[in-house]
Amino acid sequence: MAPTPSKKFRVLVVDDSAFMRKVLETIFNADDQLQVVGHAKDGREAVSLAESLKPDVITMDINMPHMDGLQATAQIMTTNPHPIVVVSSESKEGAASTLKALELGAIEFVAKPSSGIDLDMQTVKEELLRKVRMAAKVRVVRTASRLASTVQAIKGTATPAAPAAASRASQSASSDQRFPIVVLAASTGGPATVMRLAPGFTRDFPAAIFLVQHMPAAFTTQYAAQLAEFTSIRVKEAEANESVLPGTLYICPGAQHLRVSSAGRIQLDNTSGRINGYLPNIDITMQSVAAYAGAMSIAAVLTGMGNDGAAGAKAIKSAGGLVLAQDEATAVIFGMPQEAIKLGAVDHVLSIDDIYAAIEKRVIGICKATPVGVK
Repeated sequence: MAPTPSKKFRVLVVDDSAFMRKVLETIFNADDQLQVVGHAKDGREAVSLAESLKPDVITMDINMPHMDGLQATAQIMTTNPHPIVVVSSESKEGAASTLKALELGAIEFVAKPSSGIDLDMQTVKEELLRKVRMAAKVRVVRTASRLASTVQAIKGTATPAAPAAASRASQSASSDQRFPIVVLAASTGGPATVMRLAPGFTRDFPAAIFLVQHMPAAFTTQYAAQLAEFTSIRVKEAEANESVLPGTLYICPGAQHLRVSSAGRIQLDNTSGRINGYLPNIDITMQSVAAYAGAMSIAAVLTGMGNDGAAGAKAIKSAGGLVLAQDEATAVIFGMPQEAIKLGAVDHVLSIDDIYAAIEKRVIGICKATPVGVK
């Protein structure tokens, strides 16, 4: 429900630049739904003011003295969670830090223009306002502590897979062979959600996995590298014309649509622009996987706004595949799962902590019925 004129969403602005704090305050206070209630010049002040002011949403810079935005995000999301929108550099280093913040539970991000001056900030004004308004309405949960537990578990128990296991997965697939293919669909809140799902996948997992996350082109290469640190399955950004192999988690490149061809090869489309408002478009990937893998296809529709993935999930279900949806209790934004459910495309609605087990069960069942590599 939109706030009344007398009750605006309360914004805490965190940035080490006094000029940038003033620019952001001017943008937010000119909006009829937002009101800046505080400023912080570093992470320590952000943590303190998040506790005392209880804002509806926080905008967070990354590079700051004393305590940076990553440390502040981790502390806030562990002890006193509030919706956080990262507003930081679009450089390679900025992308890496922003992704880490998203993995820690930040809701969204807006890339500062390279110069960061007032005039340039106006070019991202509408995106900034839209994302801050949306984030202010999100119900947040403590995520950073769960991420820390996941990291410790991986470091403490994960062992490198035997080379033979990895080579078996690679050698077992060719253009005329079939194996399960999983599509993970995510948008807003996706990076933190995927962090709770990806560690389950092992290097010799007998299925190929595609992660289609609404994300800009500048971020997905770095996203693949960072995700690889938290799971033993091979993680890579998908490349045009490469053969799809089991034991691999492919990240759809930002600003491109991804399809699996009838020959089991990856096709990338960077010329069509947004399709039905989305780039990448998840439906396109799911529909191609349904056509290629049929009953061996599996979809998991995770957190996100809008209806992308609903039509694709329907295609996978119609092909005899399995469709899972993240439940409302654990989704940052229930939009995408809800739309797939409304369409009658979903077999099971599950907590994020139960989705990996459901995928694994289905994959094992398929492999027992039809050993991987058998056409």
